[in-house]
Amino acid sequence: MVVDFHNHFYPPEYLTALRTGPISVRVTVDPAGNPVIHYPGDYNVVVPDHRDIEVRTQSLDRAGIDRQVLTFTTPGTYLEKPDRAAALSRVINDAFAEIGRERGDRFTALATLPLNDPQASRVELERAMKKLDLPGAMLFSNVSGVPLADGRYWPLYETANELNAVLYIHPAHPVGVEAMEEYWLMPLVGFPFDTTLAAAKLVFSGVAERFPRIRWVLAHLGGAIPYLAERLDRGYAAFRECREHISKPPTYYLKQFYYDTVNFDRRALRLALDFAGADHLLAGSDFPHRIGSLESMVNSIRGLDIPEVDKAKILGGNTTRLLGLLV
Repeated sequence: MVVDFHNHFYPPEYLTALRTGPISVRVTVDPAGNPVIHYPGDYNVVVPDHRDIEVRTQSLDRAGIDRQVLTFTTPGTYLEKPDRAAALSRVINDAFAEIGRERGDRFTALATLPLNDPQASRVELERAMKKLDLPGAMLFSNVSGVPLADGRYWPLYETANELNAVLYIHPAHPVGVEAMEEYWLMPLVGFPFDTTLAAAKLVFSGVAERFPRIRWVLAHLGGAIPYLAERLDRGYAAFRECREHISKPPTYYLKQFYYDTVNFDRRALRLALDFAGADHLLAGSDFPHRIGSLESMVNSIRGLDIPEVDKAKILGGNTTRLLGLLV
Protein backbone atom coordinates (compact mmCIF):
# COMPACT_ATOMS: atom_id res chain seq x y z
CA MET A 1 0.00 0.00 0.00
CA VAL A 2 1.20 3.52 -0.88
CA VAL A 3 -0.04 6.28 1.44
CA ASP A 4 0.85 9.91 0.73
CA PHE A 5 1.18 11.78 4.03
CA HIS A 6 2.13 15.21 2.64
CA ASN A 7 -0.28 16.75 0.13
CA HIS A 8 -2.72 19.64 0.11
CA PHE A 9 -6.41 20.25 -0.56
CA TYR A 10 -8.68 23.30 -0.50
CA PRO A 11 -12.24 22.10 0.24
CA PRO A 12 -14.79 23.74 -2.07
CA GLU A 13 -16.66 24.88 1.04
CA TYR A 14 -13.63 26.95 2.05
CA LEU A 15 -13.37 28.55 -1.38
CA THR A 16 -17.08 29.42 -1.21
CA ALA A 17 -16.56 30.95 2.22
CA LEU A 18 -13.79 33.13 0.83
CA ARG A 19 -16.18 34.51 -1.79
CA THR A 20 -19.08 35.10 0.58
CA GLY A 21 -17.54 36.37 3.82
CA PRO A 22 -15.00 38.86 5.14
CA ILE A 23 -11.43 37.82 4.36
CA SER A 24 -7.93 39.20 4.70
CA VAL A 25 -6.58 37.40 1.62
CA ARG A 26 -7.31 38.40 -1.96
CA VAL A 27 -8.86 36.00 -4.49
CA THR A 28 -8.62 36.37 -8.26
CA VAL A 29 -9.12 33.99 -11.19
CA ASP A 30 -6.42 32.98 -13.68
CA PRO A 31 -6.99 32.62 -17.45
CA ALA A 32 -7.78 28.91 -17.03
CA GLY A 33 -10.54 29.66 -14.52
CA ASN A 34 -8.60 28.57 -11.43
CA PRO A 35 -8.98 30.59 -8.24
CA VAL A 36 -5.76 32.31 -7.17
CA ILE A 37 -5.35 33.05 -3.46
CA HIS A 38 -2.99 35.95 -2.76
CA TYR A 39 -1.54 36.48 0.71
CA PRO A 40 1.52 38.26 2.11
CA GLY A 41 4.61 37.20 0.21
CA ASP A 42 3.06 34.46 -1.92
CA TYR A 43 0.06 33.12 -3.83
CA ASN A 44 -1.39 29.74 -4.72
CA VAL A 45 -3.13 28.79 -7.95
CA VAL A 46 -5.92 26.44 -6.92
CA VAL A 47 -5.88 23.90 -9.75
CA PRO A 48 -8.60 21.21 -10.02
CA ASP A 49 -6.49 18.67 -8.09
CA HIS A 50 -6.42 21.18 -5.21
CA ARG A 51 -10.21 21.49 -4.97
CA ASP A 52 -12.05 18.63 -6.72
CA ILE A 53 -11.90 15.31 -4.84
CA GLU A 54 -13.01 13.33 -7.90
CA VAL A 55 -10.22 14.79 -10.02
CA ARG A 56 -7.83 14.08 -7.14
CA THR A 57 -8.98 10.46 -6.96
CA GLN A 58 -8.35 10.00 -10.68
CA SER A 59 -4.82 11.41 -10.29
CA LEU A 60 -4.11 8.95 -7.48
CA ASP A 61 -5.37 6.07 -9.61
CA ARG A 62 -3.04 7.03 -12.47
CA ALA A 63 -0.05 7.29 -10.13
CA GLY A 64 -0.80 4.09 -8.21
CA ILE A 65 -1.37 5.85 -4.88
CA ASP A 66 -3.75 4.02 -2.55
CA ARG A 67 -4.51 6.70 0.04
CA GLN A 68 -3.76 10.27 1.03
CA VAL A 69 -3.76 12.19 4.28
CA LEU A 70 -5.36 15.48 3.24
CA THR A 71 -4.08 18.68 4.80
CA PHE A 72 -4.87 22.33 4.23
CA THR A 73 -2.09 24.64 3.11
CA THR A 74 -1.08 28.28 3.08
CA PRO A 75 -2.40 30.87 3.71
CA GLY A 76 -3.97 29.06 6.66
CA THR A 77 -6.85 30.56 8.60
CA TYR A 78 -4.77 32.45 11.16
CA LEU A 79 -4.46 35.51 8.91
CA GLU A 80 -8.11 36.30 9.59
CA LYS A 81 -9.63 37.86 12.70
CA PRO A 82 -9.94 35.25 15.48
CA ASP A 83 -13.69 34.60 15.15
CA ARG A 84 -13.42 34.32 11.38
CA ALA A 85 -10.35 32.09 11.67
CA ALA A 86 -12.23 29.73 13.97
CA ALA A 87 -15.25 29.65 11.64
CA LEU A 88 -13.13 28.90 8.58
CA SER A 89 -11.27 26.16 10.45
CA ARG A 90 -14.59 24.50 11.28
CA VAL A 91 -15.65 24.72 7.63
CA ILE A 92 -12.42 23.07 6.49
CA ASN A 93 -12.48 20.34 9.13
CA ASP A 94 -16.13 19.51 8.55
CA ALA A 95 -15.39 19.18 4.83
CA PHE A 96 -12.38 16.95 5.49
CA ALA A 97 -14.45 14.74 7.78
CA GLU A 98 -17.17 14.43 5.14
CA ILE A 99 -14.61 13.32 2.54
CA GLY A 100 -13.38 10.74 5.05
CA ARG A 101 -16.90 9.43 5.62
CA GLU A 102 -17.64 9.18 1.91
CA ARG A 103 -14.21 8.03 0.68
CA GLY A 104 -12.53 6.59 3.74
CA ASP A 105 -10.83 3.92 1.67
CA ARG A 106 -8.85 6.65 -0.12
CA PHE A 107 -8.65 9.64 2.21
CA THR A 108 -8.22 10.72 5.78
CA ALA A 109 -7.16 14.19 6.95
CA LEU A 110 -5.51 16.29 9.63
CA ALA A 111 -7.39 19.22 11.11
CA THR A 112 -6.71 22.90 10.52
CA LEU A 113 -6.63 25.15 13.60
CA PRO A 114 -7.21 28.91 14.11
CA LEU A 115 -3.69 29.34 15.43
CA ASN A 116 -3.99 33.09 16.08
CA ASP A 117 -6.34 32.08 18.94
CA PRO A 118 -4.66 29.35 21.05
CA GLN A 119 -7.76 28.68 23.15
CA ALA A 120 -9.97 28.34 20.08
CA SER A 121 -7.31 26.03 18.61
CA ARG A 122 -7.54 23.85 21.70
CA VAL A 123 -11.33 23.66 21.38
CA GLU A 124 -11.17 22.90 17.66
CA LEU A 125 -8.54 20.18 18.07
CA GLU A 126 -10.73 18.46 20.65
CA ARG A 127 -13.80 18.75 18.39
CA ALA A 128 -11.88 17.52 15.36
CA MET A 129 -10.52 14.47 17.14
CA LYS A 130 -13.50 13.52 19.29
CA LYS A 131 -16.43 14.40 17.00
CA LEU A 132 -14.92 14.26 13.51
CA ASP A 133 -12.52 11.35 14.11
CA LEU A 134 -9.53 13.19 12.68
CA PRO A 135 -6.24 11.87 14.14
CA GLY A 136 -4.61 15.23 14.79
CA ALA A 137 -3.81 18.56 13.18
CA MET A 138 -1.38 20.40 10.96
CA LEU A 139 0.42 23.34 12.57
CA PHE A 140 2.26 26.05 10.70
CA SER A 141 5.92 26.53 11.64
CA ASN A 142 5.23 30.00 13.02
CA VAL A 143 2.09 32.06 13.47
CA SER A 144 2.70 35.59 12.22
CA GLY A 145 6.17 35.37 13.74
CA VAL A 146 5.13 33.70 17.01
CA PRO A 147 7.03 30.41 17.47
CA LEU A 148 5.15 27.19 18.18
CA ALA A 149 7.25 26.78 21.35
CA ASP A 150 5.72 29.95 22.82
CA GLY A 151 3.96 29.39 26.14
CA ARG A 152 0.62 30.55 24.77
CA TYR A 153 0.40 27.23 22.88
CA TRP A 154 1.15 24.97 25.82
CA PRO A 155 -2.54 24.54 26.75
CA LEU A 156 -3.09 23.33 23.18
CA TYR A 157 -0.28 20.81 23.66
CA GLU A 158 -1.83 19.67 26.94
CA THR A 159 -4.99 18.75 25.03
CA ALA A 160 -2.98 17.18 22.20
CA ASN A 161 -1.02 15.15 24.73
CA GLU A 162 -4.20 13.91 26.41
CA LEU A 163 -5.61 12.89 23.02
CA ASN A 164 -2.35 11.27 21.80
CA ALA A 165 -2.59 13.55 18.78
CA VAL A 166 -0.48 13.64 15.64
CA LEU A 167 0.79 17.20 15.18
CA TYR A 168 2.28 17.87 11.77
CA ILE A 169 4.52 20.93 11.35
CA HIS A 170 4.33 22.47 7.90
CA PRO A 171 6.18 25.69 7.06
CA ALA A 172 4.50 28.99 6.37
CA HIS A 173 5.66 32.59 5.91
CA PRO A 174 9.22 32.25 7.32
CA VAL A 175 10.78 34.63 9.77
CA GLY A 176 13.29 36.80 7.93
CA VAL A 177 11.26 36.48 4.72
CA GLU A 178 12.44 39.89 3.51
CA ALA A 179 15.73 38.20 2.51
CA MET A 180 13.88 35.64 0.38
CA GLU A 181 11.81 37.71 -2.02
CA GLU A 182 13.74 36.79 -5.18
CA TYR A 183 14.04 33.49 -7.04
CA TRP A 184 11.26 31.79 -5.04
CA LEU A 185 13.68 31.55 -2.12
CA MET A 186 10.82 31.67 0.38
CA PRO A 187 9.53 28.15 -0.43
CA LEU A 188 12.88 26.82 -1.66
CA VAL A 189 15.04 27.89 1.29
CA GLY A 190 12.84 29.62 3.84
CA PHE A 191 10.29 26.86 4.24
CA PRO A 192 12.67 24.03 5.23
CA PHE A 193 14.67 26.28 7.53
CA ASP A 194 11.56 27.58 9.27
CA THR A 195 10.60 23.96 9.99
CA THR A 196 14.13 23.40 11.32
CA LEU A 197 13.83 26.42 13.58
CA ALA A 198 10.39 25.34 14.86
CA ALA A 199 11.57 21.82 15.67
CA ALA A 200 14.72 23.00 17.45
CA LYS A 201 12.71 25.41 19.62
CA LEU A 202 10.11 22.76 20.47
CA VAL A 203 12.91 20.54 21.72
CA PHE A 204 15.05 23.09 23.56
CA SER A 205 12.01 24.73 25.18
CA GLY A 206 11.00 21.41 26.72
CA VAL A 207 7.73 21.00 24.79
CA ALA A 208 8.70 17.61 23.35
CA GLU A 209 9.77 16.34 26.77
CA ARG A 210 6.82 17.81 28.68
CA PHE A 211 4.20 16.39 26.28
CA PRO A 212 5.56 12.95 25.36
CA ARG A 213 2.34 11.48 23.93
CA ILE A 214 2.20 13.95 21.04
CA ARG A 215 3.37 12.32 17.80
CA TRP A 216 5.30 15.06 15.96
CA VAL A 217 5.78 14.98 12.18
CA LEU A 218 8.08 17.37 10.29
CA ALA A 219 7.53 18.36 6.67
CA HIS A 220 10.15 18.25 3.91
CA LEU A 221 12.34 15.61 5.56
CA GLY A 222 12.59 17.79 8.65
CA GLY A 223 14.18 20.68 6.81
CA ALA A 224 17.80 20.53 7.94
CA ILE A 225 17.21 18.58 11.18
CA PRO A 226 18.91 15.31 10.12
CA TYR A 227 21.89 17.32 8.86
CA LEU A 228 22.19 19.63 11.88
CA ALA A 229 21.19 17.29 14.70
CA GLU A 230 24.78 16.64 15.81
CA ARG A 231 25.35 20.38 16.06
CA LEU A 232 22.26 20.72 18.28
CA ASP A 233 23.71 18.05 20.57
CA ARG A 234 26.99 19.98 20.73
CA GLY A 235 25.01 23.03 21.78
CA TYR A 236 23.41 20.97 24.55
CA ALA A 237 26.86 19.99 25.80
CA ALA A 238 28.37 23.46 25.46
CA PHE A 239 25.68 25.88 26.61
CA ARG A 240 23.82 25.92 29.90
CA GLU A 241 20.80 27.54 28.26
CA CYS A 242 20.44 24.52 25.95
CA ARG A 243 20.15 22.22 28.98
CA GLU A 244 17.78 24.38 31.02
CA HIS A 245 14.50 22.78 29.92
CA ILE A 246 15.49 19.29 28.78
CA SER A 247 17.11 16.32 30.47
CA LYS A 248 18.55 14.60 27.38
CA PRO A 249 20.37 15.72 24.23
CA PRO A 250 18.16 17.04 21.41
CA THR A 251 18.65 14.00 19.20
CA TYR A 252 16.91 11.86 21.82
CA TYR A 253 13.66 13.73 21.12
CA LEU A 254 14.22 14.35 17.42
CA LYS A 255 14.69 10.65 16.72
CA GLN A 256 11.15 10.16 18.05
CA PHE A 257 9.74 12.62 15.50
CA TYR A 258 8.50 11.49 12.10
CA TYR A 259 9.78 12.94 8.82
CA ASP A 260 7.91 13.07 5.52
CA THR A 261 9.91 12.33 2.39
CA VAL A 262 9.32 15.54 0.45
CA ASN A 263 12.95 15.68 -0.53
CA PHE A 264 13.33 13.40 -3.51
CA ASP A 265 17.14 13.17 -3.41
CA ARG A 266 17.98 9.60 -2.38
CA ARG A 267 21.16 10.75 -0.62
CA ALA A 268 19.08 13.07 1.56
CA LEU A 269 16.60 10.27 2.22
CA ARG A 270 19.49 8.02 3.19
CA LEU A 271 20.74 10.60 5.70
CA ALA A 272 17.27 10.83 7.28
CA LEU A 273 17.05 7.04 7.36
CA ASP A 274 20.38 6.81 9.14
CA PHE A 275 19.23 9.46 11.61
CA ALA A 276 15.63 8.50 12.43
CA GLY A 277 15.30 4.94 11.12
CA ALA A 278 12.96 3.36 8.58
CA ASP A 279 10.11 3.33 11.12
CA HIS A 280 10.01 7.14 11.22
CA LEU A 281 9.86 8.14 7.55
CA LEU A 282 6.51 8.80 5.88
CA ALA A 283 6.03 8.99 2.11
CA GLY A 284 5.03 12.46 0.98
CA SER A 285 4.53 14.16 -2.39
CA ASP A 286 3.57 17.85 -1.81
CA PHE A 287 0.99 17.24 -4.55
CA PRO A 288 -0.52 19.15 -6.32
CA HIS A 289 1.75 22.13 -5.70
CA ARG A 290 4.03 22.85 -8.64
CA ILE A 291 7.03 21.76 -6.58
CA GLY A 292 5.41 18.41 -5.66
CA SER A 293 5.22 15.08 -7.48
CA LEU A 294 3.42 11.81 -6.82
CA GLU A 295 5.77 9.98 -9.18
CA SER A 296 8.95 11.37 -7.63
CA MET A 297 7.68 10.41 -4.18
CA VAL A 298 7.27 6.78 -5.16
CA ASN A 299 10.36 6.50 -7.37
CA SER A 300 12.72 8.08 -4.84
CA ILE A 301 11.67 5.60 -2.14
CA ARG A 302 11.61 2.56 -4.38
CA GLY A 303 15.08 3.47 -5.65
CA LEU A 304 16.65 3.33 -2.20
CA ASP A 305 19.14 0.54 -1.58
CA ILE A 306 17.36 -0.76 1.52
CA PRO A 307 15.37 -3.93 2.31
CA GLU A 308 11.95 -4.20 0.70
CA VAL A 309 10.34 -4.42 4.13
CA ASP A 310 11.72 -0.97 4.96
CA LYS A 311 10.48 0.45 1.64
CA ALA A 312 7.02 -0.89 2.45
CA LYS A 313 7.10 0.84 5.84
CA ILE A 314 8.04 4.18 4.31
CA LEU A 315 5.62 3.92 1.39
CA GLY A 316 2.61 3.32 3.59
CA GLY A 317 3.09 1.07 6.58
CA ASN A 318 4.34 3.79 8.92
CA THR A 319 1.52 6.22 8.12
CA THR A 320 -1.04 3.43 8.45
CA ARG A 321 0.31 2.58 11.89
CA LEU A 322 0.75 6.18 13.03
CA LEU A 323 -2.80 7.21 12.15
CA GLY A 324 -4.47 3.91 12.97
CA LEU A 325 -5.84 3.52 9.44
CA LEU A 326 -7.91 0.50 8.56
CA VAL A 327 -6.43 -1.62 5.77
